[in-house]
Amino acid sequence: MTDMLNEHLAKLTPYRERICAGILPHHIGGAPDPGASGKTFENLTPVDNSKLCDVARGTAAEIGKAAEAAEAAFTGWRKASGKARKQILHRIADLIVARREEIALLECLDTGQTIRFMKAAAERSAANFRYFADRAPEAADGLALPADEHLNYTTRQPIGPVGVITPWNTPFMLSTWKIAPALAAGCTVVHKPAEWSPLTATILAEISQEAGLPAGAHNLVHGLGEDAGVALTEHESIKAIAFVGESATGSKIMAQGASTLKRVHFELGGKNPVIVFEDADLNRALDAAVFMIYSLNGERCTSSSRLLVQRSIHDAFVERLAARVRNIRVGHPLDPETEVGPLIHPVHFDKVLGYMDVAKADGATVAAGGARSAFSDAGNFVSATLFTGARTDMRIAQEEIFGPVLTVIPFEDEEEAVRIGNDVRYGLAGYLWTGDVGRAHRVANALDAGMIWVNSQNIRHLPSPFGGTKASGIGRDGGDYSFDFYMETKNICVALGDHRIPRLGA
Repeated sequence: MTDMLNEHLAKLTPYRERICAGILPHHIGGAPDPGASGKTFENLTPVDNSKLCDVARGTAAEIGKAAEAAEAAFTGWRKASGKARKQILHRIADLIVARREEIALLECLDTGQTIRFMKAAAERSAANFRYFADRAPEAADGLALPADEHLNYTTRQPIGPVGVITPWNTPFMLSTWKIAPALAAGCTVVHKPAEWSPLTATILAEISQEAGLPAGAHNLVHGLGEDAGVALTEHESIKAIAFVGESATGSKIMAQGASTLKRVHFELGGKNPVIVFEDADLNRALDAAVFMIYSLNGERCTSSSRLLVQRSIHDAFVERLAARVRNIRVGHPLDPETEVGPLIHPVHFDKVLGYMDVAKADGATVAAGGARSAFSDAGNFVSATLFTGARTDMRIAQEEIFGPVLTVIPFEDEEEAVRIGNDVRYGLAGYLWTGDVGRAHRVANALDAGMIWVNSQNIRHLPSPFGGTKASGIGRDGGDYSFDFYMETKNICVALGDHRIPRLGA
């Protein structure tokens, strides 16, 4: 162990003892709630799969109680001025920063994400709240649409209580992406975090209460998808569901919400291509390709899990790539030297390892990794893996593996690159590297994806739209795109004079 790892473990101990003492409760109506059923489920750390704590297992009863609290709070929160909402959301951001060390260390323990990435997660989460706090006074703003005889103008109004269902990868930050704009818009929230990573959702609920958010404006119900998740998506008082997770789950949520005509916003799976042309800055392209799949343990929806390399440079580029992948350090998530930590859960670990045999059976080559990491037999550690000699029809090129696994496919020309890039059911993101500005625009427009980065890794700009096409999602996060989901647009038409009104029955 490094000295810094020991230091992080020592700092983690009091945080772990506090948050994991007893049963991790729900937070409903502004207070911790143990739940009526007394049911619990275990939360494990992926470092060694030991139990962190028991978590209250929410049912339809807890969801109903939280929805009622959200509905009661909505009356007052929607009437709060944008300035008042701004002040509270900034206080939430301040408290996130004040507890940034606790958030980072617990996130690493709970998810296996490495401290080198999670140490900035709180600041990024606070930035989400600050951005939407500053937008809150303008959230209701619309357009003036004058006509000859009438003045039309639009305004936006919060849709009501909303459900937010968040995933287990970087859960704290992704929760703030959804909850911050909902609160800024004047909505109230019932949050169901992923059962594999519940710890930091509790911290966010505590912070919301401490910041002065009205009781019931932010409710937290832990639970399993088949219990709490279904109850939330079907509840009559919940007007919309914002969900981040698997495409198959998104399809189920849409069906569950159909009877109550719920609005849905989905950020789902991805099988994103990074396309490297022969005229690219190959050093930068190599850095970006490695970073965008092996950072965050490969457990990110926007990871560049398919690397398409022009055949003229393929062999030399892949040789350099393989050397880099073999050098990636797998280790304890709290060690600053670690680049890839353990995968979230034994079930997911088995899924990712299963693709090693799938790749070999389909004829791909394992150029690096391809097995459990030698770092530890106790946790969910997988070696950084590189598949070469792949074709676009292979399962490893079509299915979302969601781990530190990269598949390389050669291409001849621009037309083939676009064809392979689009040859998946997903359409979340795409990355391309070229020195030809015309090609950059052509390929960016031809790729079937909601977001394209040119000569860049994934840089998030909060006002810009974030979301995918095809099986990768519905709707967009960011800026006014978020308000379009959490708010209803109303048109008001006012006559400017005595315009002609047709007379019937006169």
